[in-house]
Amino acid sequence: MIPAFTSLRHFGTTTMRRAASEFRLTVPWGEMRGQAWGPSHGRPVLCLHGWADNSGTFNTLIPLLPKDWRFVAIDFPGHGLSSHRPDGCFYAFPLYVADVRRVVEALQWKRFSIIGHSMGGNVAGMFSALYPEMVEAVVLLDTFGFLPTEVTDMFKNMRKGINDQIHYDNKMDERKEKVYTYEKAKERLKIANPVLSDHSADILLERAVREVEGGFIFTRDFRINLKNIVNISMQQGLYMLSLIKARVMLLLASEGLFKTFTLPNGYGDMIRKSWTDQKATIIDIEGDHHIHLNKPESVASIITDFLQSHSPDKTESECDNNQTSKL
Repeated sequence: MIPAFTSLRHFGTTTMRRAASEFRLTVPWGEMRGQAWGPSHGRPVLCLHGWADNSGTFNTLIPLLPKDWRFVAIDFPGHGLSSHRPDGCFYAFPLYVADVRRVVEALQWKRFSIIGHSMGGNVAGMFSALYPEMVEAVVLLDTFGFLPTEVTDMFKNMRKGINDQIHYDNKMDERKEKVYTYEKAKERLKIANPVLSDHSADILLERAVREVEGGFIFTRDFRINLKNIVNISMQQGLYMLSLIKARVMLLLASEGLFKTFTLPNGYGDMIRKSWTDQKATIIDIEGDHHIHLNKPESVASIITDFLQSHSPDKTESECDNNQTSKL
């Protein structure tokens, strides 16, 4: 049964040059929130944000993309304005994939494209492998579509994640949300994300904090910081990629995630080769992990050209087979 899907509420902010509507979807534990742009009948594109971010991460990019397309950017549970998962529950990739499945069922989208940043790109990769018939094109922003874990670490991570969750649950009654001034909240956000411009930080904070007596508290669920109990190995990840039928483009930032986070054992090169073998487009671009938010003009035309070249009315023979370049 399709969950209740509330009407879209129109709103505007000074940080957006293009009107958006508030997306609200009733789910068993509360609601999922997000934003929508463009006509309801437009080409459907789902936008998935990175870890600890929210749908605001797309606020500067989407105004530069085709205005006759329909963009829906969600706040994952525990992020932005979406409800936290129920007490005692974990945050793990299969659950985020299930969240996406709920959203597209409520939207009644049978086939659509995805733009995913960082963690959102990894969710996009897993969703596209599980539901290949639903996804026509994927843009991965500074992510490979999955992050492999050494087999020897998988059960260590699971044990730690379970212990962390139980410890958190046992201390719930003692926890109090820290109240910040707006400037201190912004300072904290920028310490965690030093590449964010002031303007980008303000955009994310629109959905990342809530005003209370005495200041602001962060809206995110602290449990998103706990160790993920569901990891996949390199072999599993490469098999997952083989299941994806969508056309895929990777935009990898020169000063992005893989500048600070080095994959072990040459895994990065192995994943790039796997994507190349699958005729994905790989573009190395100058910029940081949040280039799509900080400098959206650097990637907007690339994304538009890619998605237009793989539009629903194009046949496979009309699409480019592969592109690896450096910008």
